[in-house]
Amino acid sequence: MTKNIKVSIRHLYKIFGSDPLTALKDVEAGMGKPELLETHNHVLGLNDINVDMREGEITVIMGLSGSGKSTLIRHLNRLIEPTAGEVWVNGENILGYNEAQLRKLRRENMSMVFQKFALLPHRTVAENTAMALATRGIGPSEYKSEAEKWLARVGLGGYGDHHPHQLSGGMQQRVGIARALASNSDIMLMDEAFSALDPLIRTDMQDLLLELQAELHKTIIFITHDLDEALKLADHLVILNDGRVVQQGEPQEILLNPADPYIEDFVADINRARVLRVRSVMEKGAPQEEMSGDIDLNDNLESVIAKSQGALDRRYRVMRDGEPVGSLSMPSIMRALVPAQASGETAKR
Repeated sequence: MTKNIKVSIRHLYKIFGSDPLTALKDVEAGMGKPELLETHNHVLGLNDINVDMREGEITVIMGLSGSGKSTLIRHLNRLIEPTAGEVWVNGENILGYNEAQLRKLRRENMSMVFQKFALLPHRTVAENTAMALATRGIGPSEYKSEAEKWLARVGLGGYGDHHPHQLSGGMQQRVGIARALASNSDIMLMDEAFSALDPLIRTDMQDLLLELQAELHKTIIFITHDLDEALKLADHLVILNDGRVVQQGEPQEILLNPADPYIEDFVADINRARVLRVRSVMEKGAPQEEMSGDIDLNDNLESVIAKSQGALDRRYRVMRDGEPVGSLSMPSIMRALVPAQASGETAKR
């Protein structure tokens, strides 16, 4: 899997109001969201966003309501036009695209999975799945087999002739994912795609997405307000607040080293033992001394604690693909479970 930059956002601003360009000058000079609203009666949606999204990875953009996450994802296919900035996709600045180029981008390069499913009630499940293919002029005789293939991949084999109202909410969202996959686009935009689902169904959908991603290596931009979901799915995590990026990076690193009090509050109630992986806290380098056993670098700390059965003198050899790559002691695990603020690390930064 390559690590090329698929989507690059550069100095992106979005200001909602009657005269955004005048307001932009004050924002670039340092004016924040509350002051902009009070002074100009304009809303600051995005404030100097700079994010690179790598090919074959899941980039999760998260934040509370009003943070700008849904506004941001709608700039990637120009459903919203920016006030200033650049959006590069496959090495081209799409802000220079004409209408024909935009239609091609939306039909062939990007697919979108919505929170509200957005299935057409009068069409069958197979017809909904094949919508992108139909818009390219492909007829039913050709697209039906492709639709059925992807429906089977998301666990809905045999449901092609049903209508959306005959399916549960979780099944309808599976149709939404199958539709995105059937389009054969290399970029998937997922805006709060699982937020409307019950917790158990939501977990199933997250597992399904990770399973498909392990096989297909799509470039996925996933929007959520749920930190547990973000930590589970993200290769690269971007946290927004009031339209600006507060912190971005590998989720494990953000959890271990929150950049400011806002992030600390976000991660305060996370079960760190369940989320943190051995690779994030291990000592690198093949160990020479005798070990208590072997663990995998992708094991979570909870499983290592269980393996130690409460003993604090254990030290494990960390393995990757059958080769030793490091070691991890129980005292190191205990230190990792203490939030940065409580340990005093934040004060040192």
